[in-house]
Amino acid sequence: MTHVLHRALGHTYPMAASGQGVLIRDEDGRDFIDASGGAAVSCLGHGHPEVGAAMKEQIDRLSYAHTSFFTTRVAEELADHLIAHAPAGLSHAYFVSGGSEAVEAALKMARQYVVEIGQPQRRHFIGRRQSYHGNTLGALAVGGNEWRRAQFAPLLVETHHVSPAYAYRGMWSGETPEAYAARLADELEETILRLGPETVIGFVAETVGGATAGAITPPPGYFERVRAVCDRHGVLLILDEVMCGMGRTGTLHAVEQEGVVPDLMTIAKGMGGGYAPIGATLVSERIVRAFSQGSGLFQHGHTYLGHAVACAAALTVQRIIQRDGLLENVRAMGSYLMESLGARFGRHPHVGDIRGRGLFQAIELVEDRATKEPFDPARKLHARIKREAMARGLMVYPMGGTIDGRRGDHVLLAPPYIVTRADVDAIVDRLGDAVDAAIRG
Repeated sequence: MTHVLHRALGHTYPMAASGQGVLIRDEDGRDFIDASGGAAVSCLGHGHPEVGAAMKEQIDRLSYAHTSFFTTRVAEELADHLIAHAPAGLSHAYFVSGGSEAVEAALKMARQYVVEIGQPQRRHFIGRRQSYHGNTLGALAVGGNEWRRAQFAPLLVETHHVSPAYAYRGMWSGETPEAYAARLADELEETILRLGPETVIGFVAETVGGATAGAITPPPGYFERVRAVCDRHGVLLILDEVMCGMGRTGTLHAVEQEGVVPDLMTIAKGMGGGYAPIGATLVSERIVRAFSQGSGLFQHGHTYLGHAVACAAALTVQRIIQRDGLLENVRAMGSYLMESLGARFGRHPHVGDIRGRGLFQAIELVEDRATKEPFDPARKLHARIKREAMARGLMVYPMGGTIDGRRGDHVLLAPPYIVTRADVDAIVDRLGDAVDAAIRG
């Protein structure tokens, strides 16, 4: 009997015993290819000796100092490194223990900013349907996944949601990607005008959609148009790169491929590569300046902010990514993964879409390719695929409710940045067998 309250009660989980590179081994000696990086976390793979050594060195020196009393050299160095490689205009890093905390901090920073500049009437956040920003209450409120929100709805603050940049389902027949981007930006502006521009704090979006909808990429010009809409109405642009950032899409920050700079940006997962719980909110200079010239503080905090050992892990992970040229491998292996998925699933009768960037890709399953009709949710196809993949020694990240929180199934892939062509071949081969077995079942 277990005393751990596991995610799914009644489910028996294999006992993870060790990890090396792209593999995790259980206590029965079975190896699993970690083709999802857990949840797009393990960017360096498992068991990297340099990260462990850096963490031990930091523990031997100092494991913990509360940030109301001290800063630490390692936190300062990590912030310097992150800001040196961040989009221009982002000037400070606020360290937390994960993605949900980073989003909560961003929401509170945004609200405090409008108060500091004398606009306390601003109270609304706008997110996107089928987005995911975390499971804490503020993050859940601004997120747009109805299944996750439903039972907690009475506890959530009021937020508003517009359409996601989901071309496979949302782009009209005959519509160009550029026209689709313009239509989505117009919808955002119409929502801001309906609420009253003077009442809106910020627009929150994943740069590339993650777990809920499966690696959906924005159409060309989308974020440039969104940035212009936000600027017209004094609305902050808050980008969530917890899952898609820190190299996952082929550039350190996914937004680098969009030609804009957000006012606030959240990062986690690939920031520390799973070696320690860490995340951060990257903050623009103008927001920090408003705090500095106003109250002189950010009215927020957690016990483990800027934890020295977590900062040591993240700093080492980021230096290795840069030193070893791993972003180049993400781009190269990302292209090969897309090519391989196309070869295996491009004509598959039940795969409607293959999408993503870098080593952040997904396939969407459909009952009928011609009509895009999804499978009956009662089949729980995503769960079947996960089960079949695990039986073949493959970890992937399937999800249901892709379309609206109830209908639709997809499988997300996010392997470590060290992945090889042989690894990709094995991933796609095993995934193909798992998908076919799940559909037959």
